[in-house]
Amino acid sequence: MNKKPIPVSLTIMGKEYKIACAPDEQSDLLQSAQNLDVQMRQMRDSGKVAGADKIAVMAALNLAHELQLMKTQNEMLNKTLSECLTKMSHKIENILENQ
Repeated sequence: MNKKPIPVSLTIMGKEYKIACAPDEQSDLLQSAQNLDVQMRQMRDSGKVAGADKIAVMAALNLAHELQLMKTQNEMLNKTLSECLTKMSHKIENILENQ
């Protein structure tokens, strides 16, 4: 599969950006840009944040916070899964030893 980056056009708050991206990541990039555009437009339209640079920083901060929450949740789920698998493995070992 061709992994050579290709230029992708994104529009965020009416401005076009060209970003080089691997073909298999294009769909995710377009979705991310659309999510960012929606969030930035909502902030602008709320009137609580003025100026494109401040809107961009607030949107980035919100997305970074959301990402951190997901990472923390993922770590907790991985820990829980690991503990469950360890318990299951011990139960299987005990059953096999007692046969």
